[in-house]
Amino acid sequence: MPLDRELEDLSPALRWREWMLRVEAVLFAAAEPVSREILGRVVGKDCSVELLIDDLQEELRDRPYELVSVAGGWQHRSRSAYAPAIRAAAAPTRSATETLSDGEAMLLMAIAYYQPVTRGDLSKIFGKEVSRDTVASLRDAGFIVSGPRSPTPGAPYTYVTTKYFLSTFGLETLRDLPDLEALEDAGLLRRGEARPGAISDPAAEMEDDGRALAD
Repeated sequence: MPLDRELEDLSPALRWREWMLRVEAVLFAAAEPVSREILGRVVGKDCSVELLIDDLQEELRDRPYELVSVAGGWQHRSRSAYAPAIRAAAAPTRSATETLSDGEAMLLMAIAYYQPVTRGDLSKIFGKEVSRDTVASLRDAGFIVSGPRSPTPGAPYTYVTTKYFLSTFGLETLRDLPDLEALEDAGLLRRGEARPGAISDPAAEMEDDGRALAD
């Protein structure tokens, strides 16, 4: 039986409430951020999904979880204030970042900022050879995919991040990445060590050309 999206037999207040509950149920059950288009399948054609989200966020204001805008959609997330309690409980979570080694995390960060970037470029950034196995591990985890071939000799493949990367790290777009100079100041990246032709604002340009959002 098709889902009754319009709910014309209900009063406006009850209709809005039912739409809110439907949206919350979908977001709760989803394993990844849910787009406006998908949420629009369970509410009336003239319903504002954004206003429904606003009302849901207000209702959750005093709860230990919230609805956040990430990777072009919305997702349930535990509030950061309760992270110590979650870690102390040692209960299995859905966080993929805990499985990354320090080396994998550093490599992923470099790819995020300098994409599309080749393995050779990454080796120059770190001043040492980057393991194929480490790159493969990030690919298998869903954080990166192959990007366009580089125009350099041999036309090696480049690497770019995915929407799963944005979702996992709570980013709406690549513009939400921390400032690159701040990471250099903290010693997380070598100052001034970038791939040939590196852009001055990596996150801005990556968002503009859309290559970093490949699935």
